[in-house]
Amino acid sequence: MAGSKTNRRERIKKGIRKNLTGSVERPRLSVFRSNKGIYAQIIDDTTGKTLVSASSSSKDFAASGNKVEQSKAVGKLVAEKAVAAGISKVVFDRNGYLYHGRIKSLAEGAREGGLDF
Repeated sequence: MAGSKTNRRERIKKGIRKNLTGSVERPRLSVFRSNKGIYAQIIDDTTGKTLVSASSSSKDFAASGNKVEQSKAVGKLVAEKAVAAGISKVVFDRNGYLYHGRIKSLAEGAREGGLDF
């Protein structure tokens, strides 16, 4: 049974990514979470380049609190960077995770920061 959670997430991820791609007009906001931190990237899938990124372990991140509060702050940070880069509309890729807890708070923070999805 070792690795069954990650196998399940990978299966869900493949199903999501089959129908979800980022374009120049609407790049993809991809989220990854680990036990220690949370990471967000805005990716243009046509060129395969990361346009904007933010994480709870980056140097410009200075929020404290529990993991849910930190996730919301990362969402606001990635939204601020995206708006500064001229990106306002994105497609949200939860990357196989349930839309609950830290993933949901990151999405809410990104919406509060000015991203539309």
